Amino acid sequence: MLSTPHRSETSETTGEEEPSGPLPPPSTACSRAVPATGPGLLIAAGSLCAALAMALHTWIPNAAGNLGSLFQTFLPWAGLSIPVLLLAAAVCRSRLAALAVLAPVAVWGCLFGGTLTDKRSERPGGGNFTVVSHNVDEENPDPVRTARALAASGADLLALEEMSPKATPAYERELAVGYPYRSDTLGVRLWSKHPLNGVEAVPIMPWTRAVRATVETPGGPVAVYAAHLASVRLTPDAGFTTARRNDAARKLAAAVRAEPLARVVVMGDFNGTAEDSALRPVTSRLASAQHEAGAGFGFTWPAGFPVVRIDQILVKGMSVTSAWTLPATGSDHLPVAASLRL
Repeated sequence: MLSTPHRSETSETTGEEEPSGPLPPPSTACSRAVPATGPGLLIAAGSLCAALAMALHTWIPNAAGNLGSLFQTFLPWAGLSIPVLLLAAAVCRSRLAALAVLAPVAVWGCLFGGTLTDKRSERPGGGNFTVVSHNVDEENPDPVRTARALAASGADLLALEEMSPKATPAYERELAVGYPYRSDTLGVRLWSKHPLNGVEAVPIMPWTRAVRATVETPGGPVAVYAAHLASVRLTPDAGFTTARRNDAARKLAAAVRAEPLARVVVMGDFNGTAEDSALRPVTSRLASAQHEAGAGFGFTWPAGFPVVRIDQILVKGMSVTSAWTLPATGSDHLPVAASLRL
């Protein structure tokens, strides 16, 4: 019996022969676009860049609008890139990207992990010499309330910046009983429970923005420098302008280097953070009270929602038992305090 050749249904209806072999898988938009590893590689590269930027932040130049100082001022907030990168890695389901995020995590942890711990060996005020620094804000609407809050701190020494001639009488009245010794300098003033000697202006700027004094404490003399470094501005044309501040910091550092006393406190509104390499002439020679014995970052500005610590207490020749910020006053800065052991 003769058999007839089998014809497919397609060949019968269209006249075309059926292709031999397995059919190729249907194409998708994803397979025609960027390869599957593309997004993961981009996220991994972004993680590496974030880690390098944090690790090498002191090498970022200040040439273009003082980019280095701007980045260093907000350096702790660079950690916000980590959850963003982790979320992107999860969305792409990329193991490579998730592993790469460990790099910025490790760098941020090395830089700031210790900052998150409470390093206070004593409760606030546990030392034998307590200092407070506060930019009281020349536009402060209630200097009386601010002065009373500072007096209630019980500090041995107050360093106040942005003292306006109009508000000065209010501070003098409120602080007279608890702080019988004071400097008569303009702009930056000291109030002390202990005698002040050798009070003099430190010429860091054309007008008085720093003062030096010897505080005769029961534990011996302490040299105190209170300073208000020049303000910085962020403008579209000039960028982050810090030249005057940096110059003032160098002059302040020179005065501190020449200080004959072994125990030194430098405090005030630096308009910059301890991480800002432009302020290293001052910060590298002294220990930050907040870094030594504070809890957390101790952000001070703006007072309503602090995001940076630009108010500093730096010490040499003594130990810090605790450092903290005081509650908000009528100023746009929070006061900073440190308890020292002489």
